[in-house]
Amino acid sequence: MKAVQYRTFGGSPEVVEIEKPSPGPGQVLLKVTASGLCHSDVFVMSIPEEQYFLGNLPLTLGHEGVGTVEELGAGVTSVRVGQNVAVYGPWGCGVCHQCAQGHENYCLRATELNIRAPGLGAPGSMAEYMIVDDARHLVDIGDLDPAIAAPLTDAALTPYHAIKSSLPKLGAGTTAVVLGAGGLGHLGIQILKVLSATRVIALDVDESKLQLAKESGADVALLSTDPNVVAVVSERTGGRMAEGVFDFAGYQESLDVARQLVGVGGDFKIVGLGMGGATIPVGFFATPYEASVGTTYWGYREELFEVIELAKEGKLNVHVERFSIEDAPKAYERLHEGTLDGRAVVVF
Repeated sequence: MKAVQYRTFGGSPEVVEIEKPSPGPGQVLLKVTASGLCHSDVFVMSIPEEQYFLGNLPLTLGHEGVGTVEELGAGVTSVRVGQNVAVYGPWGCGVCHQCAQGHENYCLRATELNIRAPGLGAPGSMAEYMIVDDARHLVDIGDLDPAIAAPLTDAALTPYHAIKSSLPKLGAGTTAVVLGAGGLGHLGIQILKVLSATRVIALDVDESKLQLAKESGADVALLSTDPNVVAVVSERTGGRMAEGVFDFAGYQESLDVARQLVGVGGDFKIVGLGMGGATIPVGFFATPYEASVGTTYWGYREELFEVIELAKEGKLNVHVERFSIEDAPKAYERLHEGTLDGRAVVVF
């Protein structure tokens, strides 16, 4: 079968032929119908060999996967052959305190047990077939377009999780700022508009991304590189600044702007990974009174069900560019260059 793999440190992803896997007991073989590309993939491929922590190469990429159940391993009864499903990516042990709550993205034993997410250590969905470790990591998608459904598993789930815990602060008359209006951000804007009454201000370095932000429902779209952007946000909020700031870029430049936009008692969520290593000062005089700063990782299993329901109801519109598997390396180039329009998806 064909697969897109990261094979050598410092190299580019390649389309290769590998053996089709077979499911073991408790596992599910999925015939992949679509797989999304993510900036996390670029981050993984940028890690120096001496710092690499995701196991051995080659690595089949792809942690945004959907497909059709092809074959069931022994003992699997909760899904059926032919069912269209999405893969919940942050696999955990299933029994620790966090996993028992459906919070497998924060599994307490994943490192100890060498449990890795597909495409981020385990063989991923950027292949014609993939093994899913447990049927509990599959969510029915019905007749959703696979190219639309694939990004829901991360590009929508991640902002959904980050935003959901801040909803009590985002009532009528409040402001939320979204930094980065690309693959995650354009969905974050839609989620804010669906779940809250807050005003949304979108910031980005790219005019085309700001246009996508407006199409996604942003009330205001501004260039984050404008030296007056903080003053403009202050003016538009009557000096209150934002009750919620969500940085979907995660670069030092975006964090440096974002931290100036949080108001008293506001939430600042660092969601985007950037290239890793970006930080901000936190302290008595460094952040507004009672403001919180936090990072998030992916989302809960229950939240993936909720995201998929929003998509089924037509309340989330994923802006995608479709690629064949042969064109996946070119898609990764464009992802690295920042020239994608929305989310890139390989369609099988």
